Order: sequence, then C-alpha cells, then structure tokens
Amino acid sequence: MTLSLPRWFDLHTHFRQGPAMAAYVKAHQDMGCAGALAMPNTQPPVARVKGAAQGDAWSIESYSAELRAAGAGGFEQLIVPLYLTRQTTAAMIREGASSGLLRACKYYPPHGTTNSEHGVPMDDLIGGEVLRAMEECGVGLCIHGEQHALSGPDYIDAQQNAETQFYTERMPRLLAAHPKLRIVCEHITTRKAAEFVAAAPEHVGATITPQHLLYTLGHLIQGLKYHLYCLPIVKFQDDRAALRAAVMTAGQTKFFAGTDSAPHTTKATACGCAAGCFTGGCAPQLYAMAFEEAGADLGTAEGRALFERFLCLNGPAYYGFPASEQRFVMEKKPSKMEPLETPAGPVTPLPVGMGLELTWSLVG
Repeated sequence: MTLSLPRWFDLHTHFRQGPAMAAYVKAHQDMGCAGALAMPNTQPPVARVKGAAQGDAWSIESYSAELRAAGAGGFEQLIVPLYLTRQTTAAMIREGASSGLLRACKYYPPHGTTNSEHGVPMDDLIGGEVLRAMEECGVGLCIHGEQHALSGPDYIDAQQNAETQFYTERMPRLLAAHPKLRIVCEHITTRKAAEFVAAAPEHVGATITPQHLLYTLGHLIQGLKYHLYCLPIVKFQDDRAALRAAVMTAGQTKFFAGTDSAPHTTKATACGCAAGCFTGGCAPQLYAMAFEEAGADLGTAEGRALFERFLCLNGPAYYGFPASEQRFVMEKKPSKMEPLETPAGPVTPLPVGMGLELTWSLVG
C-alpha cells in the first residue's frame, strides 16, 4: 500500500539555534514537510519583531534570516511567532502585524518547559492591551496550555493535572475576555483540552503530536523511557482515546499536525531530563501508525481522507495559506531510524529511543 499526499506542514516544531539548525531543517524537509512554525524559545528568545539579534533577544526578522540560511528558505511557508515576555507591548504587536512579519505570538507558562523562564503568567495577560492588540490585528496566540507553579500532587494526579486546570480555569476566562482572538491550543494531551477545543468557536484550533496519539504515561514510566519525556507529558488511556476520537471525526477542521519535535543532544542531565521528543525524519510515519492504531484503514478512501485532513489540510487552512501543490509518498513497509548526526552531537529520534520499528517508509 502507498499513500500519495500533499506535502504537509508542521505547525509546531523546534529548530533551536547554532550550527545544528541545518540538520534539523533538513530532517523536516526529508520527510515531506512543506513548511513549519518554528518555536521562539531559543537562546536567547525571539522576543522582538524587527532588527538585528542582540544579546538578550532575537527578532523575528533576524531569527527567520538564520533559519533561511540554514535551509529553511526551501519551505513554502515559514512562521516564527513572537515570544510573549514582560517587554512585549501593544505597539510592538500593531507594528509587527502591519509589517507582515508578525503572524503569531507564543505563550509560555513561566518555567513550565524548555527555555520558558521569560514567560508571563496568563493571569497577567488576560484583558490586557497586548492580547487586545493581537485580537484587533488578527495575530494568532499559540498557547502552551498548562498552569504553572503547581505542587507535585497538583501538577499531575489521577483526577487533574496542569493542563486540565488550565483548560478549566484560564481558557474560559481568556475566551470571554477576548472572544475574537485566534487561538491554537498547542500539543494538547487531555480529554478536557480536546473537548474544550471541539466546543469552542471556529477560530480556536489545536495541534496534536504523534507521541500523544501513540503513547500513554505507562509507556513512559515502564522502564523509564526518557526519550518519550516531553512537556506536556503523555497522559492516560482515556486522554489518548479522546485525542484519537478528535482527529478521527469526519470533516473536522480544528485539529492538525504539530509535532513539537524538540532535538536534544543530551536527554539525561545532572538536573533532570530534557523535555522533548525528536521526530524529525519520521513524523508522518508515526502519525500514520497512530491513525491505524485509532482504527483508520489508510487503504480506504475514507481513512486516507481523515489522515490527509489532519496532516496536510487543516493546518494551512487555519493559518490562511493554501495546501501544498507538491506531493510526497509513503509506503506500508517497515523501516528503521538512526540517530541524527549534527555538528552539536547526535540526536536520538523517538523511534530509536523507544526501540520502535516504523511500519511505514518514506519513498524517494
């Protein structure tokens, strides 16, 4: 069996900074990726819109130039969001939107994930001038939807966790205060988040990663498979079932691909495990495997349509650009991944870290 699909868009990924960027960009292009939304939690963060990079911040302009120099000029679309910090102003939003450089902003819960220490609490943003300016200018808000500064028992528990708290308490207030704000709920992991997005207005969408469609907390804990450790962490079987149901809903327009692929040359460190699963080079295959596990028959027109909508069509439609006219091909044939060699050191892809053999291969 083969699948010929429009080249797809990864609308949440990480290319980092420095000499390894070219390897990360190429890994995406080699898996049929037509474009990317490159996350701004770099070192330093992408916290300005225009101008040269400075010691404390990249600008969207300067970081985009670095990405293009690393090969990202070959993408059909490249979006770099602005990292929302204490220094972000409404004037910056309006000027950035007017220039065409600013298409989205990223909310990070302070100290909630990799390089998120510059983030602003959501309570400080709701009802404020920055979000009002984004709403007026049509600039999207990409949200890492977890409540920050929780104790261990509150962070994850059988009944609640940092994500369910955020979608129960913060998201309703955010929508009420900013009803026209375009929002992408990034890398959702729970039934609560999936149901919230499904019930929200059409301008609220969500990305889902391959690891959250494939795995549960049990896979992570059993043997402490740290290459599966990412933030938000994988959750429970009921949550995975809800994510699978969301992407398997015929005609759905709200859920689309965003891998959160996050390369680390060292996962286990003296101060804890680095968060992020690297899926460069293998994300479409992993997504195909997840759809099959969810019950999709990719050999039928119905199954292919569900998969194509999620992987190739919904994301571009949400961000307002056309689906790719170029195509890539996958074949139902086992394949193996190898660590990615980069100037910064080798990066272990998720299939290798999990001892997983892919059941799909990229052709050509």
